[in-house]
Amino acid sequence: MRIVSVLSLLLLAAPASAESFQLDEGQGLVGSVSRVTAKYEDNLSALAREHGLGFEEIRLANPAVDVWLPGAETGVVLPKQYVLPVAERQGIVINVAEYRMYFFDDGVVSTFPVSIGRQEWLTPLGKARIVSKVEKPTWRPTKSIIEEYAERGEVLEPVVPPGPDNPLGEYAMRLSLPAYLIHGTNKPAGVGMRVTHGCVRMYPENIEWLFPQVAVNTPVQIVNQPYKFAFDGERLMFEAHVPLEPLEDSEAHSFTRVMEAFVQVVDPQQTQVDWDAIEDVWAQPTGMPVEVGRRSSETVVADSR
Repeated sequence: MRIVSVLSLLLLAAPASAESFQLDEGQGLVGSVSRVTAKYEDNLSALAREHGLGFEEIRLANPAVDVWLPGAETGVVLPKQYVLPVAERQGIVINVAEYRMYFFDDGVVSTFPVSIGRQEWLTPLGKARIVSKVEKPTWRPTKSIIEEYAERGEVLEPVVPPGPDNPLGEYAMRLSLPAYLIHGTNKPAGVGMRVTHGCVRMYPENIEWLFPQVAVNTPVQIVNQPYKFAFDGERLMFEAHVPLEPLEDSEAHSFTRVMEAFVQVVDPQQTQVDWDAIEDVWAQPTGMPVEVGRRSSETVVADSR
């Protein structure tokens, strides 16, 4: 599957602002993990944007690397392999747990890093659709956002015209969820973080590519899936991200959520599963898929856990 995906990417000849993969029926894994060597002037934020990644995903994949001063000749992992979320494969799917968007169009999936709402301004989950598209949008912040700025001693005008000071960037797509947008940004360093007021923020080059591809009424699904399983041929792959919920939310961080994701995809009686490997990935998530089992031609006695 991985070889097919890489060859498909080359054949599609997508612009640098989009990573696109031709999908086979039932395919659940795309892309491949790679590495680069940092130069003395690099930081992980800049490397993330250069390689189509967001801040949190490159940080999670490189826990031992200094974010702002990785150092010359330091190897940096590029986590560019993805288990596709469990969702309808049409239109836009946003998995807030991995800060990533997937756009499904005629058997091709294109994927982009995104920013999402911070703790007090959560990006809403559920199904929606694109209701309008605007180039060079005007920003009309809500009363609560204006008040938030005022609490910091900043004055925010009720109408912000298009231009370099407009946080919506050059393109915006309004969702059927009231007051929520998918839009660009004038602060690209924040892409891949929890920094918005609930909207979904993209790199300028990514939304410039996506904007003409998306029609009004395109469906949008927003999910929260920190744990994802998929088969890559015979291999069972598991990808884990840090749950968005606070650490004190024991249910969100429990192994139960892993099991819920597992049973959506895997028939344990037809799969040899390495439960120790699954628990290791769950305990120390890197956001990168790891092989944790293989399909079996024989019936397997299910683990009692």
